[in-house]
Amino acid sequence: MSMHDLVNLAAALAAPGQPGTGLVALDAALATTVGHRLFTVLVLDEARGVNRRFYSSRPEAYPVAGEKPIRRDSELYRLVVQQGVPRVCRDRQDVVRAFPDHDLILSLGCESAVNVPVRWDGRTLGALNLLHEAGHYGEAQLPALSVFAALAVAPILRILGEHGR
Repeated sequence: MSMHDLVNLAAALAAPGQPGTGLVALDAALATTVGHRLFTVLVLDEARGVNRRFYSSRPEAYPVAGEKPIRRDSELYRLVVQQGVPRVCRDRQDVVRAFPDHDLILSLGCESAVNVPVRWDGRTLGALNLLHEAGHYGEAQLPALSVFAALAVAPILRILGEHGR
C-alpha cells in the first residue's frame, strides 16, 4: 500500500457524492494494492436478518442491492461479525465450503476470498469482500486490509444513516 493510494482514497472520501465516490475509490485502491477479481461491500441489517450489497465491482454477477440472509450459525458470522476478525478462504475447497453461491464465484475465476469486518465503536457494520485466484489471500494482506476497512467506516455509516439503521 503506497501513500499515493491512501492520499487518493482520502481525497475521494472528502469529495461530494458519498458513499458512492468513496466506495469506487476504495475499489480502485484495493485493486492496485491487494488485488481482486471481485470486490463487494455488504452492510449488516440485523433487524431484517440480511446482509445487503451496497457496492460491487461486477454488478452483472453480483448486483448492488442484492441481499443474502444472515446465517448466524456460520463461520462467517462467528468470525467476521461476532469476533471482528477477517475470514480467509485460501483455495477452491475453502470457497466451496464457505459460500452457498460457490458455482457463480468459481465461474468468475475466483478460488480464494477474504471477508474483512468493517467495525465502529465495538460492533461490525459490514464487510469488505475480496475474491481472486487460488492462493491469492493470506495473512500477509491482513494489515493493509484492516486499514482499508477502517477507511470504509465513513461510507458505511452514511449508508446506515440513509437507510435508517
